[in-house]
Amino acid sequence: MHADEIIITADLAHRLVATQFPPWSALDLHAIDTAGTDNAIFRLGADKAVRLCRVPWGARDAEHEARILPELAPHLPCRIPRILGVGKPQGTYPWTWLVTDWIEGASPEPRALVAPDALATDLAAFVCALRRVAVTTTEAAYRGGPLTDRDPLTRAAINRLAGTIDAPAALAVWEEALGVPAWDGPPTWVHGDLLPGNLLAVDGRLSGVLDFATAGHGDPACDLLPAWTLLPAASRELFRSAVDVDMATWIRGRARALSIALIALPYYRATNRSFADMARRTVDEVLADAQTTRA
Repeated sequence: MHADEIIITADLAHRLVATQFPPWSALDLHAIDTAGTDNAIFRLGADKAVRLCRVPWGARDAEHEARILPELAPHLPCRIPRILGVGKPQGTYPWTWLVTDWIEGASPEPRALVAPDALATDLAAFVCALRRVAVTTTEAAYRGGPLTDRDPLTRAAINRLAGTIDAPAALAVWEEALGVPAWDGPPTWVHGDLLPGNLLAVDGRLSGVLDFATAGHGDPACDLLPAWTLLPAASRELFRSAVDVDMATWIRGRARALSIALIALPYYRATNRSFADMARRTVDEVLADAQTTRA
């Protein structure tokens, strides 16, 4: 998917586990096929997962998660990864890596949600619980700053996709968000990457949230992404009511979802079809939602 990614095989993962965590060396290890873009995931035995970053820009993610996950877990209404081991660079693998517990569930498919209203309620409960956790980190969320930080990339993406999407409508959504007040409240925790691939569900209910690499303090609009990346329009309104944010925050959240999708769509179109499909659906949902709101 990336020009500078490391090729990670099950053999490499097994060697790392066997050398650094000998008691687990006899456990079955096999790769998990995911839509993720930054990490290779392996199931280790029945109840563990191995996560190895494949790209340089995620090199410090494991250390970041090892610091914050134990702090956040007691305050959240669903499971998040529990750190069982922190691996070190070894041989050809240059970065810190993680062994966590395995959380049952599958990433929800936007077009085949079993119980969208229930999932919307669960997601809102997670977002609100995370927002209530006292902020002790000095680390800003990866996408937690003002929208102006993303302005050049977003405008470039809109221009690049002209003819593929409704570019004037996308630009209108983006500029509307730039015109509303920026977040000026107290620091608040945000996950920052609540895309479908980082969510797990069982029987339609949220069972886990993964990948806190982008988590930190920032604009709470960051965690409204599921409203357009996952939920149908009717359930979106339920989510909106439950997360209890003002209109400016909602508009910023919608624009953030659009920006992420616009940038991802051309980048992953040929290398990660499921991620590109999610991005395309998000663009369509955002533009339809914005049109309905104005009407």
